[in-house]
Amino acid sequence: MRELIENMTGALDAWGELTEVVLNALSLVFIVVGVVISLIRSIQERQRRPGMHPMHSYFRKVFGGWLVVALEIQLAADIVGTIVSPTTSHLIELGAIAVIRTFLNYFLSKELKEETEYGKGLLTQKPERSVV
Repeated sequence: MRELIENMTGALDAWGELTEVVLNALSLVFIVVGVVISLIRSIQERQRRPGMHPMHSYFRKVFGGWLVVALEIQLAADIVGTIVSPTTSHLIELGAIAVIRTFLNYFLSKELKEETEYGKGLLTQKPERSVV
């Protein structure tokens, strides 16, 4: 019976480690895909509405959404890693990472919301008339 439990524990640890690696890889994929899509959409938006807003602000708005998701996936990977090997140092590390990523997500989400509201304000403004 004890051998069966040890085998099951070893299998669960292996699956947990694999899950952690897959989640970290998925997070990396989200970041890379997010950069590519954000760049393409920013260029398209710039061509569609030249001079409406700086290209980097549109890029940040689109990429920010991808980055938020990637950070959440990384946090999930860290949680899985801590479940697999729940040592005191891993728990402390997870706590620190969770706090840092929570702050990053909070401020990134806040910035994205402000960017979106600013963009809506630009779209509703009437162009200024020139006196010349």
